[in-house]
Amino acid sequence: MGCGASIPNKLGGKGRKRRSVVQEVAVFIPTIRVPVATDIVHPLRGLVSKELLDRLATLRSNVVLLAEEIYHGDMSAVSELQRVLEEYLPVVLGLTAKESRLEASVQFRWMTLDDDQECCLASAWYEVLSVVHLMAMLALFEANLKLIPRNGQNGIERKVSEDSKKDVVDSLLRASGCLDYSVHRLLVQIPAQIKKTFPSYLQEGMLEAISIQALGQCVEIQLGLASECDKATLSVKRRLACEQVSYFSQAYYCLSGCDTSDSYGKKLLLFLKWKCMDAKAVAYYYHALVLDKGGGPNNHISAVCCLSAADDLLPESKRACLSFCLANPVTRVPPPWGVMKNMQKKIPDVAYKKFQIYGHLLEQDKTSALQSLPDLPEFPLSLRPEGYEFPCTDSIWENVDCQPQIQSLMEHLKDDDEEAGNKMIV
Repeated sequence: MGCGASIPNKLGGKGRKRRSVVQEVAVFIPTIRVPVATDIVHPLRGLVSKELLDRLATLRSNVVLLAEEIYHGDMSAVSELQRVLEEYLPVVLGLTAKESRLEASVQFRWMTLDDDQECCLASAWYEVLSVVHLMAMLALFEANLKLIPRNGQNGIERKVSEDSKKDVVDSLLRASGCLDYSVHRLLVQIPAQIKKTFPSYLQEGMLEAISIQALGQCVEIQLGLASECDKATLSVKRRLACEQVSYFSQAYYCLSGCDTSDSYGKKLLLFLKWKCMDAKAVAYYYHALVLDKGGGPNNHISAVCCLSAADDLLPESKRACLSFCLANPVTRVPPPWGVMKNMQKKIPDVAYKKFQIYGHLLEQDKTSALQSLPDLPEFPLSLRPEGYEFPCTDSIWENVDCQPQIQSLMEHLKDDDEEAGNKMIV
């Protein structure tokens, strides 16, 4: 029992295609873990009905088959896998009931698609957590697909409709809700000694960071929509930009107590660092415009300081983006999108113009404390993870007493014949 490197042929006779092209990232997905074929029949035979056992094994097998090729799937493949997971979860949930005494009866195996790192644990709660985690990663994967369609050309700006962007926000909120539920309701069900063997991407801080990251990317999209809307005021845009800074900073902070030494942890840290810099540049830009409307010399000086900070952050942000893209697994450098699409030109232009107008005020009193960079305003955060509706245990578990069941000799022989046949097929 435990986690470690898997052997490629454990998946069965057929090979599994790896990602053969360098992907582009709009919504960051730390890793996708998929279930590996697991022997459910032997540990549970005689403890539950054959009907229940067959259904549990069949549903998990369906998940395994669909999940293996998800990296090469489209929106319909994601939706189908989500549907099968939602069908499987209420059934496997029955193993976690205390009265069933079956929580540690099956060794459940999962592995990462990128590098075949496998984790196998005898815990039904680990299986439930892994299913909900996969649901969250699929929601992030779905959001990325909507922003970067598979038929698009790499490195070229995509035309994404406003409705699609709103759908992306819904997907991100759903992902955040699944992860938030995992942190506060599922991890607490798992004994500490088992959690110690978890891979890094199932650490509490890691799950919480990705949940908050999803909220930050919701605000990123909302800010992009606001920047294109004539009715959105400067105050609204500034508030969204400052909220974005808060979300990405919180997500980064959540990782402070986590093991981020593996490629997933390092990549996530670099992504959040990049997004923090982008968000701060935009926040200082809008804060400057709001301050400048104040009219007094002090306001103008503070506005110029903010614009200077925003201008300085742009090249740092580009370097952070490049570091993120070059880190394993390597990803393409994305074209600027959302609010950043216009900020690359707006910030330097406005900073230069304002300095030309108000530069003499800075020269008049070089030692003034007013020339220090003002703090960004803090606003109450407007987004929360979407409430995840955890399913009830499937009714097939009703009246299951999990006592050893008497099986006729004929049924026993039939089961053995079926199992032997399955092994020959594999």
